[in-house]
Amino acid sequence: MKSKEKYLPLLLFSCVALGIIIGGMLNFPTRTLSKKSASKAKIERLIDFINDEYVDNINSDSIVDLTVSSILANLDPHSVYIPPSEQSSEAEIMKGDFVGIGVNFYMYNDTVTVVNPLKGGPAEKAGVQAGDRILYADKSKLFGRKLPTDSLYNKLKGEEGSTVTLTIFRKSSNKKLTLTVEREVVPIKSVDTYLMLNKKTGYIRINRFAENTYDEFYTGLEALKKQGMNTLVIDLRDNGGGYLEKAVAIADELLKDKELIVFTKNRKGKIDKTYATNEGIFETGRVFVLIDENSASASEILAGAIQDNDRGTIVGRRSFGKGLVQREMDFEDGSAVRLTTSRYYTPSGRSIQKPYTKGESEAYSHDFEKRFESGELYAKDKIKVADSLKFKTKKGRIVYGGGGIVPDIFVPLEVKKGEESLAYILNSGVVGHFVFEQLDKNRKAFQGMDFNTFLTKMQNETGYIQKFESYLKDAGLEIKLENNRVLVKKYITAEFARQLYGENNYYQVILKDDAMLKAVLK
Repeated sequence: MKSKEKYLPLLLFSCVALGIIIGGMLNFPTRTLSKKSASKAKIERLIDFINDEYVDNINSDSIVDLTVSSILANLDPHSVYIPPSEQSSEAEIMKGDFVGIGVNFYMYNDTVTVVNPLKGGPAEKAGVQAGDRILYADKSKLFGRKLPTDSLYNKLKGEEGSTVTLTIFRKSSNKKLTLTVEREVVPIKSVDTYLMLNKKTGYIRINRFAENTYDEFYTGLEALKKQGMNTLVIDLRDNGGGYLEKAVAIADELLKDKELIVFTKNRKGKIDKTYATNEGIFETGRVFVLIDENSASASEILAGAIQDNDRGTIVGRRSFGKGLVQREMDFEDGSAVRLTTSRYYTPSGRSIQKPYTKGESEAYSHDFEKRFESGELYAKDKIKVADSLKFKTKKGRIVYGGGGIVPDIFVPLEVKKGEESLAYILNSGVVGHFVFEQLDKNRKAFQGMDFNTFLTKMQNETGYIQKFESYLKDAGLEIKLENNRVLVKKYITAEFARQLYGENNYYQVILKDDAMLKAVLK
């Protein structure tokens, strides 16, 4: 690989890490500001002095933002300031829905292009189709402009029941159309899918812990039980966390009455313990939890509760290692601060927070670099654990604290060693964009095709891997795919399935021959 590619996995890992740091574990009571102290007065006087006397015009709000960010940067990596533009979208994601038209889109050749309308959503009802270019939203021009993503969202979102007139160019018929869409509440699912892997094994994938996660999980759990499930696989790979109480509620469905789920401790030494109740609906079947290096926070709470109570088996690679709890304080301008207020501990008493130095969040996020260098993504015996942080599960098994959840069954990365960057490209949006552009060239080739015929067609297709390699090269990433042809073809096929047939069909493809599921089903 060329030198610029050498650092790609670290860059991709850092981006994921940053998302985990910002996302974090949330536990949000409201809070009011206390009486001014001398230090607070000093900051206010300085800002007033700059406003009144500084030689150039300056935006005092930006100074305040920098001040707050600088203060938090000297605490810990998970205490962060969130500006208004980010806070609104973050709140929607965690709430689990928003009011809009219901389309997945991206900017393709400077035009808002529909990847697909959400099934049953307002856009689909109005006649919007995959591949449509949205030229105008009412009178607002959306093409040929470098509009930021939040501006685009604002053009398409609005009050429930309000309408927006979309001017659309449909490439398949080479026509311009005008469609009126009535905005509705659009769900943002946190449970990607639930399905039966075989006659007795059920599978539920959770991408984050939001307000609606427990309800979605419970719906899936009930449905799988009715289909005869006696073994449950919970997939928490790439799940960066979310609301602590949602992870606790899910653990309660799996653990027996009065089993400890998690406890937190603040700087004053106050300990709050959370126990399972007697209301769980899956307290006796077998449980497996899949984790990887991007499973963090609430994901680690759930995995730790299962592991420490000897309730199930943890499969995968060492998790991220975030054991800090944040509380959120909102400001009148729409911004917010998330402040670390306590640490959480798994039932055995271990903290899984990885080490950090205050004020050095960059080094903290680059912990992934050490995982590459040590080889732990390919061999369990390369995982470094501290002998001084030994703890015992309910049945006396040894587990370790101080840096994530170490799995009971280790599964290495599926890509060949030395080509780790490919693993994170395959799990990014790059494959989705590539597949969309391929479909956009000849969508009619798949029109009216049933799913089994599609699978046969893709199995016999040989050209997409070379095209994808060229696509990456054009983007500045010269990666040879020859050593990972089977894996790359699976991801490309799965993404075609998603865009043509839906999310469940994507997982039918992507889970086939999945290395972690193989370890479970063995």
